[in-house]
Amino acid sequence: MSCWRDKTEFKTRVVDWAHKLGVRVRMVTVRPMRKKWASCSTSGSLHFDSGLLSLDRKLGDYVIVHELLHFSVPNHGKLWKSLMHAHLGEYVRLEKRLRLLARPGKQ
Repeated sequence: MSCWRDKTEFKTRVVDWAHKLGVRVRMVTVRPMRKKWASCSTSGSLHFDSGLLSLDRKLGDYVIVHELLHFSVPNHGKLWKSLMHAHLGEYVRLEKRLRLLARPGKQ
């Protein structure tokens, strides 16, 4: 398992994915969250749970791409699933791994 070095490395990965997906991000924060791994707002803000930093980078990529796609697809319908598969072919397996972990605020 390869964890993130720090918040800076994680945020850089968010920016890299945003560029790849053509998403404009105004702000990225990494902080403890109570109930979610991440959230996004229509104003272009992304918030990630700091617990992600101790997880495998592939899981972090899943959460990053998941949130970034919500800027163009606000639900988890067929289009969102197709885009997840196109960018992270193994996304269903990653989603299952993430669900097995303790939720933010429950550690």
